[in-house]
Amino acid sequence: MSKGAVLVDWRDSVAVLTLNRPERRNAVDLESLQLIREAQVEAEKRKIRSLVLTGTAPAFCAGADLAGVREEVFHELLNEVLRGFTQLPCVTIVAIDGPALGAGAQLVVACDVRVATPTSVIGVPAAKLGLVVNHWTIERIVREFSWPVARNMLLTASTYSAEELARMGSIQRLGTLDDALAWAGDIAELAPLTIRGHKVALESSAGEPSIDALVTACREQALASNDAREGREAFIEKRPPKFTGS
Repeated sequence: MSKGAVLVDWRDSVAVLTLNRPERRNAVDLESLQLIREAQVEAEKRKIRSLVLTGTAPAFCAGADLAGVREEVFHELLNEVLRGFTQLPCVTIVAIDGPALGAGAQLVVACDVRVATPTSVIGVPAAKLGLVVNHWTIERIVREFSWPVARNMLLTASTYSAEELARMGSIQRLGTLDDALAWAGDIAELAPLTIRGHKVALESSAGEPSIDALVTACREQALASNDAREGREAFIEKRPPKFTGS
């Protein structure tokens, strides 16, 4: 098992990746993303049949930690990691216990299936920070959580409990990490070529969103705005932001 921001445990045909920055509520930084990406590559080499992504208590992942890094560098690697989960030939299972917010929610929807404790909370608080998430993430949230949930989550910054999402089918099982590991073991016994073929077909049917100039312009405008600066400062200072739309 490796040490540091991400623990990686190879268990025969099952791999367990644990976000391990509890002092930051497992907010992912550049190091975390690099370690996840390396583990994804290694998992494919080892022909892992199921991969579990989880987090050290008290959270699954409370978002992104951009301290000391250019945002474009961080987001480029984050996008690579998200797509890495979709491109692995094995089943990826996310085991959620606690908040999964922002980048945490992105990791949740990038995985194939989800197990969560009932009170775990999932959401994208970008509107509280003056940011716009990328088009791929929005498409993924729509497909995995439904249009109504995506609209509420993205346009009102609302969060959902795992219990609520389970009733909609977006969380496949309510349970703990042990439940996720038991399921991963069962999945590892299934025919790997079948899993690979079905996953390729599912991802192909989802497709990639076309590059929309207006979407890109809106996202870049938000990233460069005074509101984005205010959102970051308010978050650090633990006060309500005062947005001006500029």
